[in-house]
Amino acid sequence: MRAVELFVAVLGASNYTYAEATETQRSADFIHSHCRAVEYLGGVPAAIVPDQLKTGVRDACRYEPILQRTYEEWAAHYTTVILPARPAKPRDKAKVEVAVQVAQRWILARLRHETFFSLAALNARIRECVADLNARPMKGYGGRSRRDLFTRFDQPALRPLPAERFVYTEWRQARVNIDYHVDLERHLYSVPHRLIHQTVDIRLSATTLEVFHRGTRIWVHRRNHHGGFTTVPEHMPHAHRAHLEWSPSRLIGWGATVGPHTAALVEQILASRPHPEQGYRSCLGLLRLAKQYGPARVEAASARAVAVGARSYRHVEAMLKHGLDRVPLEAEASPPPPRAGHANVRGPRYYQQELPHAD
Repeated sequence: MRAVELFVAVLGASNYTYAEATETQRSADFIHSHCRAVEYLGGVPAAIVPDQLKTGVRDACRYEPILQRTYEEWAAHYTTVILPARPAKPRDKAKVEVAVQVAQRWILARLRHETFFSLAALNARIRECVADLNARPMKGYGGRSRRDLFTRFDQPALRPLPAERFVYTEWRQARVNIDYHVDLERHLYSVPHRLIHQTVDIRLSATTLEVFHRGTRIWVHRRNHHGGFTTVPEHMPHAHRAHLEWSPSRLIGWGATVGPHTAALVEQILASRPHPEQGYRSCLGLLRLAKQYGPARVEAASARAVAVGARSYRHVEAMLKHGLDRVPLEAEASPPPPRAGHANVRGPRYYQQELPHAD
């Protein structure tokens, strides 16, 4: 068993009533109930008078209440105005106060012995009771029903519904972290890096996340409901962006344009690091050397580095500075210097002979 809320709306001239059950009084349920209410009426009234409940009114005030931002956006979408009743003044909304009593007597009382296994089933039954209530003749109105009066007075005065239904959004505030991301529900979204340490407004819908700064929309992200990062390269500082543009495959591809030995050296540099990203700067250094010394010399120096097992930018740079790239590798393959004769130097023949074993 779980408790639900009863949402009630009524028109002023005809007492035409709408009611439904909602999960909670939270903003999402409150706004969606408003959407279904005006759709049931087939139009939008010029003004709506609600309670000063926290779901709709952010700062309660007798003279100038401040609406919740989403509620204000809903009113703008349906071209109506919200006029909250004064606190502790039920006469400001006498119509709906009476409508709640009527709904309790003619809807809830009729359902008190019925069991429902879903909110949709409950609302389908409430819709039947509402239709019966609006069709019932009223005392003091010459036998006319709420529907008769609605057709005569209220319906012609309603404004047309907009072409699209209001898309529910939530507003939040977030502080931009030092990594130029904002944290929303364990997912990090990037914003322009100039906003580091600034407070931004976030508007969340079911599919998008909009970032506002001082009333101006800065960026729109597709909303992600899983943990992780959503990073836009344009939001990065220049140094971070230049680093992101490179990848192991791109670096190896560049090395291949210089020569096969350079490509092999780049691949070996990346493979020799615990993480390939740690070798990016070394490979970018080789790119600079190719511009400074030319591709032919860098290819020759890379061949020498591969042969001797060098795996760094500094080795290649030193070879180019000292002109070692111009020295053929075969010239270095000279015989070892003669071994100095000495009684204590036994030589390889001594270690190749079998030694006696002792028990």
